[in-house]
Amino acid sequence: MNKSILKNTNPSINWYHEVLSALTNDGTDFVLEIEDDYVFIKNDGLIINLLDLGNNFLPADLIKLQEHYSVKNIKLIHLWEDVWFNRKDQVLARLKSIFGYNSKIHGRQTKIEKLSKPIAETFLNVNHLQGYVSSRYKLGLFFKGELVAVATFSALRKMNHSENYKSVELIRFAVKAGYSVIGGLSKLISSFRDLQKPNDIMTYADRDWSTGEAYIKLGFEFTAGLAPQTFNLDENFNRKLRKENDEKNDPVVYNTGSLKYLLRF
Repeated sequence: MNKSILKNTNPSINWYHEVLSALTNDGTDFVLEIEDDYVFIKNDGLIINLLDLGNNFLPADLIKLQEHYSVKNIKLIHLWEDVWFNRKDQVLARLKSIFGYNSKIHGRQTKIEKLSKPIAETFLNVNHLQGYVSSRYKLGLFFKGELVAVATFSALRKMNHSENYKSVELIRFAVKAGYSVIGGLSKLISSFRDLQKPNDIMTYADRDWSTGEAYIKLGFEFTAGLAPQTFNLDENFNRKLRKENDEKNDPVVYNTGSLKYLLRF
């Protein structure tokens, strides 16, 4: 992609204020601050680190920054400009959930149903930051006939370390924007366990956004950290995993990697 495309579509400082305006419209006080070349949107207990395309930071810098604030009990999120550009609704829904603005539904009020691929795909593309990816099993929670949460799982995999041992990956979990389903993920996992009888479930937390707090509460154990990934951007700011033979002058973005968690039964 020609770098001039980035120059023409990159709103720079304007996108900072666009994020800030969208957040303050909900009645919460945020401030925009610059510290050591980082651009922060701050609220008590939360910092959103705004990352322009073409910034000079390294993944290690961002991980160190996150760890620095974590020991102060402050959650720091890395929000890239391309993610804001493409997924504004999903970003705002995630942030509103973090701040507790959502309407709450109790998992016991919901009904579990198996989902077809088109229904799961549509729901996740609307309600998950990373959208839908291929999966084997798809389960949904319905509240008064409305689909309010979806979890997708991989096929069961036989593991060599033990006889008849099967593991499965929780690939995606998302809740309908504007809602929080209390105990929803736990209910979906329990249902899947009853249906397919895995010995464990593993999943990943996107380190840009989370250190896996929700998984830890459900009994998952941290097992490994996955290295940061680098992506090329197309003309529409869509990410594609970068390969060694890609053009070196192509504009790139990266993440801070993932955290792997495991729930043993």
